[in-house]
Amino acid sequence: MSALRDAALTSKAWPFEEARKLVARIKGKAPQKGYVLFETGYGPSGLPHIGTFGEVARTTMVRRAFEAICDVPTRLICFSDDVDGMRKVPENVPDPVALREHLQRPLTSVPDPFGKYESFGHHNNAMLRRFLDTFGFEYEFISATEFYKSGQFDAVLLRAAERYDDIMAVMLKSLRDERQQTYSIFLPIHPETGRVLYVPMKHVDGKNGTITFEDEDGREWTLPVTGGNVKLQWKPDFGARWAALDVDFEMYGKDHSTNTPIYDRICEILGGQKPEHYVYELFLDENGEKISKSKGNGLTIDEWLTYASTESLSYYMFLKPRTAKRLSWDVIPKAVDEYHQQLRAFPDQTLEQQVANPVWHIHGGTPPVSNMVVSFAMLLNLASVAGSTGKEGLWGFIRRYAPDAAPETHPDLDQAAGFALAYFRDFVAPARQFRAPGDMERTAMEDLAARLRDWQGGLDAEELQTLAFAVGKDHGFENLRDWFKALYEVLLGQSQGPRFGGFIALYGVDETVALIDRALAGDLA
Repeated sequence: MSALRDAALTSKAWPFEEARKLVARIKGKAPQKGYVLFETGYGPSGLPHIGTFGEVARTTMVRRAFEAICDVPTRLICFSDDVDGMRKVPENVPDPVALREHLQRPLTSVPDPFGKYESFGHHNNAMLRRFLDTFGFEYEFISATEFYKSGQFDAVLLRAAERYDDIMAVMLKSLRDERQQTYSIFLPIHPETGRVLYVPMKHVDGKNGTITFEDEDGREWTLPVTGGNVKLQWKPDFGARWAALDVDFEMYGKDHSTNTPIYDRICEILGGQKPEHYVYELFLDENGEKISKSKGNGLTIDEWLTYASTESLSYYMFLKPRTAKRLSWDVIPKAVDEYHQQLRAFPDQTLEQQVANPVWHIHGGTPPVSNMVVSFAMLLNLASVAGSTGKEGLWGFIRRYAPDAAPETHPDLDQAAGFALAYFRDFVAPARQFRAPGDMERTAMEDLAARLRDWQGGLDAEELQTLAFAVGKDHGFENLRDWFKALYEVLLGQSQGPRFGGFIALYGVDETVALIDRALAGDLA
């Protein structure tokens, strides 16, 4: 353990860098509450999405890194802001018209349109918990409704009333003139309608912990800030939650970054210590635009998991969180293959290299063994030429290439074969464009086929690659990339592919000769 700790203390992997900040924050010993608290927040107005996964996965990576260098206990809280008023009726629910009368009510006061849970907020919270449980995250769930109503938030809410002017001074600096006239950090929940009200305060009594306001009909009300009678606006709520829970670490997207000083200052005004925070870059779609839930651009988590494993998504989340990255379907094959490359490298690495390896962080220090004896990119190309033979057809080629492999002993490879068929069907096949070879290319391919007919060297991928390389060189391709690109375009209908020797080894020498013959006969283009 001490060797691991020594390696982790100098590792440049970003989770360890964040973990070391936390050790410095607590000065290496347990804080008064007895543990270090990690938090991630969730707005339950919609279903969990790929950003939710990324936030919890990355926070968990920092948590595991901290546990490797410090013995202080940890907790991870997933906090659902389900007191938030329903601002608009979702379109993707049964009978949306029936929800209109519940606009601006807290989500936990809106009937569940699916008829399964106590409220719409409870429904979405259940979806969040199911989502997190599916991926095996270790966390504790807190509902803002319970947090406000149970009294856990009361002390901080009373302090917010006492220090109302100080918090308002922070907030007003960030608001436009017209918003300043009506803004209050407190949002009353109307005693009769149950709606969350965005109204100015007539009076805030810090001594008695009450607020006085007029509702939309001009009636005056005085309510205690405790007991679930009010909620805080979202920016003050952020800082107040940090103070109430004594949060030590939270990460969020770059769109929050300008608000970080506000969250920090409000936390401090309310008597808390601002947490360590990590701001990550947002994901972009294939056109370089920010991914938006409302636009529906970019990949959803269900889409990723249709074509690849959870671990490959975790790998993609680990890479350079502070760099904007495209989240579109074409990043999946590379993520799958790089993840397995890292798994294969792990056993032979030094401890220093292992703690820098993404799979250490994905699997909490104990990554599994990779059984991917065939890359995902190669499986895609095999799917391209294997026709509609299905997964069993792919296994026929795999067994010949790797006789000891089987679905029972290589479950990750078996799963990847199914993913590859789905990916090929939905993305590769529709985009394929076969072409006829040029004269120089035709002559070279005829020669390649002839040499393969005479081949006696077995299925050694490197030797077959050398053979294909020699053919291109012998036929005057100054840039051998042009030769291999021609092979991909003529034989596979795409401009790039795997090492061609590996493809021959997997697909078979005789089968490759037959494929070349079909292409030269014009059966593919």
